[in-house]
Amino acid sequence: MEQDLRIDHPVTTLRALAVDKLRQAIISGRFTSGERLVERALCDQLGVSRSIVREAIRYLEAEGLVETQPRSGPVVARLDWRDARQIYDIRRLLEADAAADCAREAGEATATRLRAALAELNRSFAEGSPTQLYAATTAFYEVIFLAAGHNIAWDIVQRLNGRISRLRALTLASSNRRVSGPAHMARICEAICARNPEAAAAAVNDHLRDAAEIARQTLETSP
Repeated sequence: MEQDLRIDHPVTTLRALAVDKLRQAIISGRFTSGERLVERALCDQLGVSRSIVREAIRYLEAEGLVETQPRSGPVVARLDWRDARQIYDIRRLLEADAAADCAREAGEATATRLRAALAELNRSFAEGSPTQLYAATTAFYEVIFLAAGHNIAWDIVQRLNGRISRLRALTLASSNRRVSGPAHMARICEAICARNPEAAAAAVNDHLRDAAEIARQTLETSP
């Protein structure tokens, strides 16, 4: 007897939607650090079954956005500067290297895609939609990493994307930004399109140094 390998599309779709909704709620701060994620309440809020909520929580736990405590159960993972600093250090190594190699390899097709991604990022920033801005920023970096041939590094960044977006939300909300995120991205784009590896790496480092400092100030002064 042949094994039934059919995929149940509705369940898969519901789980993916539940994961995305919960992820965005955590990134936006609707669910705050240390807050308990109560299954019954989430079932009511999301309109899905308890099994789907549990799957979504496990998925977000793997992303580092949720942690399970012995007595409290699943809670929103706490965001502190010690962990954030490691994420920025990893990003600095991977993104600066990718930007430099992208500048070395960039042809007209890559420059066109990167400028289009930057234009979408600027539109999202102007419209003030955090969800669209995070997606546009991810798409911008995806062009850089894949054009540079850094597909393994991109996989690593993708695994950190939930935590990266959470930190991005933190820094975007700050009034301490000396240079806006899109302005930094424009500088990165210009350096890559000019095929200047050193300038591209420097632009990435400047961007992440500024973002990391804002995150440090915010997290170290948070209760």
